[in-house]
Amino acid sequence: MVIYVRRGYGRVLAEEYAALKVKRAALVEDKIEAHSQGDLRENFGFKAAKDAIRAVDRKLDELDRFSRRNTFIEVDPATWLTKPTDFLQLGHVVRIEKEDAGTKRKHRFTFLVATYGETATDSESDIECLPHNSPLAAVLLGLAVGKPTQVELPAGPAMLTVLSIRNPTQAELDRLLTAIKPPEIEGEE
Repeated sequence: MVIYVRRGYGRVLAEEYAALKVKRAALVEDKIEAHSQGDLRENFGFKAAKDAIRAVDRKLDELDRFSRRNTFIEVDPATWLTKPTDFLQLGHVVRIEKEDAGTKRKHRFTFLVATYGETATDSESDIECLPHNSPLAAVLLGLAVGKPTQVELPAGPAMLTVLSIRNPTQAELDRLLTAIKPPEIEGEE
């Protein structure tokens, strides 16, 4: 799987991994301290430290698997402000018209074609993030303005027309792009 992410995601993953290693080292110290307090059968501090170390180990393993399973291509959103706009690319704001083949109903949408996982909506400009790996983005990327294109979407066949392509403003990017965070790991407290 290839994941396009904003610049800095690799650093965030490394920081998360380092923080977990520091936390594990502190828990090992707690376990050693509890071990020195006598009978291990009734030593709840020892058992709690052991369980906490196992939980951190599971998080480290999951983060390791996440990093190995995915390829990260870092994208700097600042470059989205000056991209050429001849055809739709990652980082463009696009207005489209979608006509359902069966019902002939037309819908208009405005999207920022964003990186993997971005799902925000800007209430000021009515722009929604459209992750580049979504079925709609997959058929939109590379299209030019004004060319109706027959496409097959999960909801059925449709006619898509790109009405306009433009670069986002810095204010729109600030409102739409979420802070970079490490992946959520199951069982996290």
